[in-house]
Amino acid sequence: MFTRTSASRGAGSPRVQGFYDKATGSVQYVAIDEATKRCALIDVVQDFDPKNAVASHDSAQEILDFVAREGLTVEWVLDTHPHADHFMASHWLKQQTGAPNAIGAKVAEIAELWRDIYHMPDAFDVTRDFDRLFAEGETFRLGELEVKVMLSPGHTLGSITYVIGDAAFVHDTFMHVDAGTARADFPGGSAAMLHDSLMAILALPDNTRLFIGHDYPPVGDRTDPAWEATVAEHRASNPHLAGKSRADYIALREKRDATLSLPDRMLHALQVNLRAGQLPPPEADGHSYFKIPANRF
Repeated sequence: MFTRTSASRGAGSPRVQGFYDKATGSVQYVAIDEATKRCALIDVVQDFDPKNAVASHDSAQEILDFVAREGLTVEWVLDTHPHADHFMASHWLKQQTGAPNAIGAKVAEIAELWRDIYHMPDAFDVTRDFDRLFAEGETFRLGELEVKVMLSPGHTLGSITYVIGDAAFVHDTFMHVDAGTARADFPGGSAAMLHDSLMAILALPDNTRLFIGHDYPPVGDRTDPAWEATVAEHRASNPHLAGKSRADYIALREKRDATLSLPDRMLHALQVNLRAGQLPPPEADGHSYFKIPANRF
């Protein structure tokens, strides 16, 4: 797995280890408080082969192996939103580490949307499957570091950003600074909301490190995945935002989104991620089955 380290800048600044999942273009993070060796696992992927409908935790185990080698203690299992392009490993990581798992409070509203799409009116008890549902402005501790929650809707209506000292985990809002921003056309998404979320993130201090959720190289001359840039760099150079008005951005984003197909895992993933990464409940034969809506999209 391709990895890269962003060193702590000193007191109050986490070390961040990023792990790239090539199959989905996803970036997973371990945010580390160097003073206490306590860490948070953020947006970790559960492997899924959509052709054969096989799920596994090999990638997540690689991250736990890193945690063990570094002598770290997992304090939180965090996700920023119910991902459309990969399964989350939240429930499994909670079982392996004993750490509480968490996501944004508006996941309850996302669950309501997908109950209708799947025609599963009794599915998705998010208060059962997640230990904490964080609201806008809430804070909590990672070792000696304070973590602040920002509501960052647009990609989904309930996406959240975790700000840990000078690091912000901004998920599917920004792409890398040379690539632009994320799509906003999924159920409950909005290009207008996404623009406002981007502006709120860009109001953080200039030297804040922004860690994104995805990269899809090659981009220009760049062949390796990249996922870290500062607020100042995005403000100056992000091609979707620099020199553009809110109306310009919305028009650009909506035009681009109209050309995109659904992620190949999406209709499988939401019924897993709204259960914190658990497969659908086994049926009488002991196997789990996915429910896929036909002709809905």
